[in-house]
Amino acid sequence: MTTHRKKLIVLSALMLAILTSFAEKKGEQHLSEEEMLTEWNKMRKSKTSSLSKFNNDKFGMFIHWGLYAIPGGTWKGKTIEEHQKLTLKETGYRSPRVAEWIQRTARIPRAEYAQLANQFNPTYFDADKIARLAKAAGMKYLVITSKHHDGFAMYHSKVNKYNVVDATPYKRDVVKELETACKKYGLDFGLYYSQNLDWADASNTHYKKLKEKDPKTSNFGVNFWDPSDNTYEEYLENKAFPQIKEILSNYDIKQLWYDTPKRLTKELSFSFYKAAHQHSPNTIVNDRVGNEFGDFGIPGDNKILSDPDSYNKPWQTVGTLNNSWGYKSYDQDWKSVKELVFWLVEIVSKGGNYMLNIGPDGTGKVPEQCVTNLEYLGKWIDINGEAIYGTSKRTITKEGSTKVAVEGTGKREEFKNAVNNFKADDIWFTQKENNIYAIAIEYPSDNVVKVKSLANENITSVSLLGSNKKVTFTKKGDYIEVKLPERVSDYGYVLKFKK
Repeated sequence: MTTHRKKLIVLSALMLAILTSFAEKKGEQHLSEEEMLTEWNKMRKSKTSSLSKFNNDKFGMFIHWGLYAIPGGTWKGKTIEEHQKLTLKETGYRSPRVAEWIQRTARIPRAEYAQLANQFNPTYFDADKIARLAKAAGMKYLVITSKHHDGFAMYHSKVNKYNVVDATPYKRDVVKELETACKKYGLDFGLYYSQNLDWADASNTHYKKLKEKDPKTSNFGVNFWDPSDNTYEEYLENKAFPQIKEILSNYDIKQLWYDTPKRLTKELSFSFYKAAHQHSPNTIVNDRVGNEFGDFGIPGDNKILSDPDSYNKPWQTVGTLNNSWGYKSYDQDWKSVKELVFWLVEIVSKGGNYMLNIGPDGTGKVPEQCVTNLEYLGKWIDINGEAIYGTSKRTITKEGSTKVAVEGTGKREEFKNAVNNFKADDIWFTQKENNIYAIAIEYPSDNVVKVKSLANENITSVSLLGSNKKVTFTKKGDYIEVKLPERVSDYGYVLKFKK
């Protein structure tokens, strides 16, 4: 064999190895669907303990924070709602009104938006204070955006200089500080990562190529106004997968929260899941990794499952305190403490997990109403947490005359008033070991509670959480009558029925 031919063979082998490695990084692993599902199920086995803890924890804090906190929902004198109307009229592209989408909704050029990094110096940010707030609110874990759709990283990324340490005058690793504070207060720590959308570096996320094949391809989140020059494959190889490796290798992450998987192939979704498993096998991954992969499900933003029996995974509702995830300076439509109690109880009674969001402003401050309402909610949980943590769903999750459907962020007006119309006969249930908990938001006027759903249970005693006073109960036909000895909370009560 000639030296020239040997060189060609070596070069060909090298090129094949490079192409194979690139294909693996971008998800082209040439596995059949059956092979991917088999491998996925094998990987999931390492998550059993982590998912059990997740199910028991029930309640956590979500934090959306980044450069978008500086404009706070406005750009060049127009609100994001005004920009939304203009974008729809001029391009036909719909875009959300939540503040963290300001770059796309207002069609801000990448270079112009990146100038916000020069202003990002949140001197009021206090990771310890935020972790203490989560603890005081009764939360068991915390998840923050490590990189949102704008492509800006809130940690010190060695992969890409567009990050909070290298690109801002602040020069502090926000993620690391929060991780440290969470460990101090016994909170599990997790990270959000926008794997598919990246308006700085992901070009147009394959949209044009996919649209040529299928004109109905969703344009959700596409950078159509100023896409980067690189290809989407180069974004995956040079930023997305390397940054996922970074955050999972450098931080102790219990929960990895992917987002917006529209247009992702099964192979890519599988690769994003596998990347998480390779670097942190016990970290649970949400199903927004795409294509039904993931360890737990997200029914939707500000949405509670109407039929939890139809859902085949552990699930988590993510919700906002007002109507935006990122800080929106003019949105003062805060959920009341009673609403928050309802959200938590409705979700937990159905076997779900609630992650409630805060959006610090550009200086790092958490809006005052967020702090106040979370602290009050924490007082309710201090009294009634036994009926929340570590509980499971009963066959009957609620009895009573009031029906409330919670169908998403834009549907709040349809149900927020109904929360104030709950009656004394509206009672939710959870259970743990030999105990059944009956949770009510409203007190009966005569302090006499009638519980119908437990009439056939062999109840041996009843107690009122937060009270040492004796509770008397009587079985009367198709209900159990209980006399409340006192009021222990401004936002209802919990009765503990022991079998």
